[in-house]
Amino acid sequence: MTNSQLWFRGVRSSKFRHVYGLPVKREKCYDNVPITRNAHDSNFCAVNPKFVAIVTEVAGGGAFLVLPIEKTGRLDFNCGKVTGHRGPVLDVKWNPFNDNIIASCSDDCTIKLWYIPDGGLGNNLTEWLMDLHGHKRRVGYIEWHPTAENVLVSASFDYLMIIWDVGKGAALNVIDCHTDVIYCMSFNRDGSRIATTSKDKKLRIIDPRTGVVISEGICHAGTRSSKVAYLGSSGRLVTTGFSRYSDRQIACWNENNLSQPLMIETVDSSSGILFPYFDQDTNVLFLAGKGDGNIRYYEIVNEAPWIHFLSQYLSGSPQRGLGFMPKRGCDVTQCEVFRFYKLHTARGMCEPISMIVPRKSDQFQDDLYPDTAAPIPAVSAADWFNGVNRPPVLMSMKTGVTVHTYKPKVFKPNESTQKTDSNYRVKLAFLSRETIPDYRPLDMLPENEKNHKTTTNQTTKFQQIQQMFGNMVKESSACTQLPSVCRIGSSVISVSSEYSSLKRRIGAVFL
Repeated sequence: MTNSQLWFRGVRSSKFRHVYGLPVKREKCYDNVPITRNAHDSNFCAVNPKFVAIVTEVAGGGAFLVLPIEKTGRLDFNCGKVTGHRGPVLDVKWNPFNDNIIASCSDDCTIKLWYIPDGGLGNNLTEWLMDLHGHKRRVGYIEWHPTAENVLVSASFDYLMIIWDVGKGAALNVIDCHTDVIYCMSFNRDGSRIATTSKDKKLRIIDPRTGVVISEGICHAGTRSSKVAYLGSSGRLVTTGFSRYSDRQIACWNENNLSQPLMIETVDSSSGILFPYFDQDTNVLFLAGKGDGNIRYYEIVNEAPWIHFLSQYLSGSPQRGLGFMPKRGCDVTQCEVFRFYKLHTARGMCEPISMIVPRKSDQFQDDLYPDTAAPIPAVSAADWFNGVNRPPVLMSMKTGVTVHTYKPKVFKPNESTQKTDSNYRVKLAFLSRETIPDYRPLDMLPENEKNHKTTTNQTTKFQQIQQMFGNMVKESSACTQLPSVCRIGSSVISVSSEYSSLKRRIGAVFL
């Protein structure tokens, strides 16, 4: 009998076996938030080291809230929101390479990009950076490319996926291989492949540049929504879904062979959709159910049984959605390996929950924090679309400083907006110039400045006289429409002669 056939005895050793969830105190939560009640199976929350974005409930149209990450406590009722969509917002995602850019998709069939200034919004934001049109039905999900700059993929209820170059506002590719509604999308580590789950119960691995389906197979037998997440660069992926008897399941797959899962097991019999979150640095997979308060975590290994259950975080408050902080925003001094932002169902509150590995030492833990993905693109959109694949640019977390990005907004108008906005920019250009009064007397000015001021004043007076003369000419032009003669009593007066004498007198005044 070989070692692999022996029964496992004892407790499996793992440095993540004692990971625990630590919620923050009430004053460190985001309270009084009107969280959306939309039944769409999305997270409704997106987080980066600068901001937290939460989709809100509004009467008509769609809006989401953007708060600085440090602005906790009770929310002001009149705080600024992003209110540019005409339908409910269904998904929001931050740009991984620019902390001030967020993308949103909506029921109005559009995807919009917004610039959030440092410090948050003072008023409602209605002016977008980019407006992407191409879908015929509501857009349910969006995902940023993990390594290529300005590449965004959107999935709509018209069964289409569109790869966008948001820097140019153009579609790079339209993927039309699905026969039903798309439930989820996930890029692999370098963005060369994308996995999708659909209502037709199939799991597909697609080349996003060509739209070719590399492999596909039946995912879960249940009719409810299923989700997928790539397990980094291992070539494997994990899916969550429902069995034929409505039990929640988790399965692991090899991306090159989707005919049979590597493993599949039942989680429980709850009815909420399970969302997978994978941490590439620690190989820990988190499963959070929508409608319950549990967060389970598993360790991913490179041999059978592939997935090992670690523990779970239990809470009596159900969650409507979860956002998560990128690894560069975690607190290394507290051994924090993951951080969730939980949207409560029963009350309008967003609660941060830290996943912490207990360690006695206060030194930097190299095994918990290997080099992680940096907010720097590895390849441009054009090079990626032409076939270049590169892994993410890595950065060290040993400094213990949360890494932010700051890239000022650059407006590059396309042909449609350039002609429309040119007149406004010309008319209002003087508003951007600072007026500096000059109180020096004329006899103290240098000769060149004095001549310049005198010429300017003379030019201004001439323009005023010219304008006055133009107005009088307009008034007098109405007289040309009168008849050549008119009768007053028994006298006949020539109108043209009277008008000529009036014109001579006006000219004499200005000469």
